[in-house]
Amino acid sequence: MIRTTTIVLAVLSLATAVGVRVAPAFQTAPANEGWRMFTGSWSARGQRQTIPTEGGTAGIARLSGAIVLARGTELGGGMLAEAIAFDDGRNVSVGRAVWTDQRGDRVFSDLKGEPVAAGRRIQGTITGGTGRYNGVVGDYELTWQYVARDADDVIQGRAVDLRGRIRKVAQ
Repeated sequence: MIRTTTIVLAVLSLATAVGVRVAPAFQTAPANEGWRMFTGSWSARGQRQTIPTEGGTAGIARLSGAIVLARGTELGGGMLAEAIAFDDGRNVSVGRAVWTDQRGDRVFSDLKGEPVAAGRRIQGTITGGTGRYNGVVGDYELTWQYVARDADDVIQGRAVDLRGRIRKVAQ
């Protein structure tokens, strides 16, 4: 956790140094306003546990790392992302994720997609949040640029082409 905290602080410092703005709190949008778009990348590290199956290897993974979002988004410039996922070893991955900003406010999402590997896509459905993200909904997708695994089942990866949309619905 100390290493993850150090990485997140370094990313947030870099984001501040290059001028990534921290977005103000969401405002409930009138019905005629559309979605707020966002783009970014995610660098993650974590542990994977597997079991053999008739079709290969099924596993669970717990990942965490920094999400850096581009300027002009409604979300903050840097967030800590954590995810837990199940990979059936064939063609399906499902899981849950939480993104936490520097204030401790969170965005929650469901995950589904292809097994975690380089070039594979994951889709997320934003299901809500806390603090300034209370009442948000949306969706996003990303592509794993690379995923490396060592002998101790520690995995590291970088997701690029993270893009999505988010809006606050009236409560």
